[in-house]
Amino acid sequence: MRIAVTVFLTDETIAPVRLARELEARGFAGLYLPEHTHIPVERTTPYPAGGDLPREYGRTLDPFVALGQAAAVTDGLGLGTGITLVAQHDPIDLAKQIATLDHLSGGRFTLGVGFGWNVEEAADHGVRWRSRRELTRDRMALMRALWADEPTAYEGEFGSVRASSAHPKPVQKPRGPVAGPRTLVGGSAGPKLFAHIAEYADGWMPIGGRGLTESLPVLRGAWADAGRDPAALQVVPYAVYPTPGKLAHYAELGIEEVVVQLPPAGEAEVLGVLDGYGEYL
Repeated sequence: MRIAVTVFLTDETIAPVRLARELEARGFAGLYLPEHTHIPVERTTPYPAGGDLPREYGRTLDPFVALGQAAAVTDGLGLGTGITLVAQHDPIDLAKQIATLDHLSGGRFTLGVGFGWNVEEAADHGVRWRSRRELTRDRMALMRALWADEPTAYEGEFGSVRASSAHPKPVQKPRGPVAGPRTLVGGSAGPKLFAHIAEYADGWMPIGGRGLTESLPVLRGAWADAGRDPAALQVVPYAVYPTPGKLAHYAELGIEEVVVQLPPAGEAEVLGVLDGYGEYL
């Protein structure tokens, strides 16, 4: 089982370059970074975990810039977003960012796709909350058109692009209906989410990894109904606080990668947690 990590990197934490070098030297599989462009102070959306919103949410580094630094100082470390708020981006710009990072890293990028939880943040980007999932689906399709080998036009409900020359291309070749880098969709289990995963992704990134025994058969059913190869489905539990029993359970379910949580802290604390996680490598 591959063990990757995620962390809220901020202007107050360990630096991306230092962390990336340590992860690769220790044998961790990858580094996944979250995204929040800003957190409106006057907000009504409650923090999903309950209580006050942690300080790091409003100080998060741009994940693509930070991962670009990590790519430059490593050779094999996986690089991913956990997650990218696709609905909050211009899809033409985002397609270029993704393809560039994937190209410069030699195909090491994983695009984690998410729909968000902060209504006020999304609203400042012009996102209508009730349509954010369909907006994300539409923007993923537009980006696939830009990543196609030949100039391909796209006309969708929310956006369009002319047939264009758009380079670089993501390293990984199309597989079934999916184009672009390895793509995992985050979110809570449900038929709509699973239908989206089967349509335009390589798999699911469930936060915390709870309830997989019940939800995996449902996802596999939706995957099969879409005509996807059963062996190609990837499930990557995300932001996990690991225990030997938990990882053994994931292994029994056929899971091959887990992303464990690091604290949003300084160098000494983060490296100390990495020391403890070393037993799982």
